Amino acid sequence: MVQLARIGITSTPAIHEDRRIESVNTVFVDAIADAGGLPVLLPVLDPQVADAALDGIDGLLLSGGGDIDPAFYGAEPVPEVYDVDPRRDAWELALVDAALRRRIPVLGVCRGHQVLNVARGGRMIQHVPLLTEVDHQERERFGELIHGVRVDPDSLVASVLGTDELGVNTLHHQAVAEPGEGLRVVALSDDGLIEAVESADRRVIGVQWHPELLQHRPEDRRLMRWLVEEGQLHRLAEHPTSSGALGSALA
Repeated sequence: MVQLARIGITSTPAIHEDRRIESVNTVFVDAIADAGGLPVLLPVLDPQVADAALDGIDGLLLSGGGDIDPAFYGAEPVPEVYDVDPRRDAWELALVDAALRRRIPVLGVCRGHQVLNVARGGRMIQHVPLLTEVDHQERERFGELIHGVRVDPDSLVASVLGTDELGVNTLHHQAVAEPGEGLRVVALSDDGLIEAVESADRRVIGVQWHPELLQHRPEDRRLMRWLVEEGQLHRLAEHPTSSGALGSALA
């Protein structure tokens, strides 16, 4: 029996009909399932249980959402900061710390890319329009290629994507200003914004665009496949008796 890699996906707290809910955009779930993984919802909980929450999780997908509270990176908020949820921030920062400590592979998407950076002590641009005239928040064109990205050809991201140049969608008004400890910048937008980071141990990737909304493109499918395959390898390391099943899964 094939043991699927369990990929934890962070959720977004919301209010529906006066009730609190935890939501995940279905495109994240579908992208992981299509890549051969088993999506597992990770609701917002007390940061103290982050390590326990990753028991049995083989990979972590940090999904999109609102702005990170600037207090977490030592800054005062500008007026344009919105949709802040410090409880979610604290939870996801704790998840990142636990995942890195346990060498669980991580993929951060848009907000998730920013969470990765803040978790490692990096700084943020709180409102991109203050720095560039290029519109990086094309919400109505979420499935279209809006601008180009140049990728370091010697990076993990380039090897995963299979290219060092690609077009991406863009739904953000914040961006990474300076990478956190252990992260290096490996991709820039046409106007010089940081579009991707990765770790030296090749277990962490953060991208500013939304590959889950571009699954019709092979480059973006490969990012999700990378996370699932790395998750399968992590599962093998944690459960070596499952080697036969994992060998079938990776074939």
